[in-house]
Amino acid sequence: MPKPIIAIPADIREFDGTVWHAAQNQYVRAALKVADVMSFIIPAFEEGNDTDALLDRVDGLLVSGSATNVHPSLYGAEAKESDGPFDPARDATTLPLIRRALERGIPLLAICRGIQELNVALGGTLATEIHEQPGIWDHRKPADVERDVAFSIRQDVIIAEGSCIARYLGAGKIKVNSLHRQAISKTAPGLQVEAVAEDGTIEAVSVIGARGFAVGVQWHPEYWAETDKPSRTLFEAFGEAVRTYASARALTA
Repeated sequence: MPKPIIAIPADIREFDGTVWHAAQNQYVRAALKVADVMSFIIPAFEEGNDTDALLDRVDGLLVSGSATNVHPSLYGAEAKESDGPFDPARDATTLPLIRRALERGIPLLAICRGIQELNVALGGTLATEIHEQPGIWDHRKPADVERDVAFSIRQDVIIAEGSCIARYLGAGKIKVNSLHRQAISKTAPGLQVEAVAEDGTIEAVSVIGARGFAVGVQWHPEYWAETDKPSRTLFEAFGEAVRTYASARALTA
């Protein structure tokens, strides 16, 4: 059986005056090298994408992190310039893909911006500039350091006993690389909190009653997926879910 294929929605980026549909190499590489799946990069459009036509052709959905933030209007908040940058084309692409993938039982792994999109897609809200809130740590990416240093694994998160992620990573503390300015505020009704930082920030969720693998993490397992055991384990679990879905789909084709 050929390798299954997952969808990775693109970001809109501008280089040298030209607009690109782009995906970061770390996510595509982790999918290939660790999850052992191929990827389609899904173009981001504010209108015109056929969600079901896209999902008909893939066996999983990986919603990546990004330098942009979900637009506050999508969760009932007023947008301030400081909340940006925004990527409305990505929002318009990912939110319908997430909802429909869950309805169809297509495996889903949502990372960083992805967990925030998952929460918003299911009716939750986000908190912005969380480092300004009393008692909350500064989770932002350190400035003026090498990228590998910025993404180093140094923060504890606490995985809940009996949670979906605990099946793969075990319950209790693990160290991760969580870098973000925003975080889940009101958790969507369809989500279960799987892990939190020691300051209470939500770091992982799962979809309640999901028909397949459906997990979101605020940290960045893609960055060290080839060398860090918990990061690798999470991508391997996603890959196994994708293969299971692909095999079941092949039987009904």
